[in-house]
Amino acid sequence: MTFPDAAPLQPSIQARVPPTRPEEGRGQERGDRTRSAIIDETIRCVLDEGFAAASAKHIAERAGVTWGVIQYHFGDRSGLLGAVVASGYESFRQSIEALDIPEGTTPERVATIVDAAWSAFSRPVSRASLEIAVATRTTRAHTQHTELAAMARTLHQLGERIVGDQPGQRALGRLIGDVLWATLRGLVLAEMVAGEHLDFTRERAMLCDLIAAYLEADPSS
Repeated sequence: MTFPDAAPLQPSIQARVPPTRPEEGRGQERGDRTRSAIIDETIRCVLDEGFAAASAKHIAERAGVTWGVIQYHFGDRSGLLGAVVASGYESFRQSIEALDIPEGTTPERVATIVDAAWSAFSRPVSRASLEIAVATRTTRAHTQHTELAAMARTLHQLGERIVGDQPGQRALGRLIGDVLWATLRGLVLAEMVAGEHLDFTRERAMLCDLIAAYLEADPSS
């Protein structure tokens, strides 16, 4: 079973957090493009240079806009970072919910969900979101908890899909979701610490084998 590497940054990543001021008329489309461009450049800044380099001034310079433009769309730096995190979660959620788990053997089905979860975790917007959430954990504790808890719930639902909806299986699905959450998040954090791309093909294959073996040994446990 092969696994794709992290997807490249797409040219336009839409945030799901509304601007601080409403856009009207034909300015809406222009405003959306500007907003997306600022978010994209913030993601690149965090991934290229690290969270510490993502100052409001530096992001504005990289995006080719003034600080006033960032204030108009996001209010302040915290609002901009929050928009990136929200965009990362929305991208993650949509990717997981769109997954079609095929019929097949248990190892094949497990490989499908691990592949999809890793793809969602390793997207540039997801990686940047995780780095921001970790770096701002003391100043955005409540918001961070909400966002990370939502990601965990999404993986719980993914785990439940692999075991089915039979009575007594929900706890097993949540267990699988927790294993996916802890393992794949840990791999992304390891890559962040290393500061370079790491090949986790073998680690992900082992994760597939462990989950499949657990399910096949006692699927009702």
